[in-house]
Amino acid sequence: MKPITDKDQQVTYLKNRLQIFVEVLDTIDPETTELEDIDRLISMVDDLEEKMDQFKNR
Repeated sequence: MKPITDKDQQVTYLKNRLQIFVEVLDTIDPETTELEDIDRLISMVDDLEEKMDQFKNR
């Protein structure tokens, strides 16, 4: 996959990823949340942070 260097595309990518995160977060029931669910959310945030760092350096 070719790196995204266009700023508008970078913002769109990050918005889409953030929307996915919000959708996953909305589906989680605090009463039944498992550790794997929390780990998945943390992983998603870590991925977003990594992508933002990559975009800043391009």
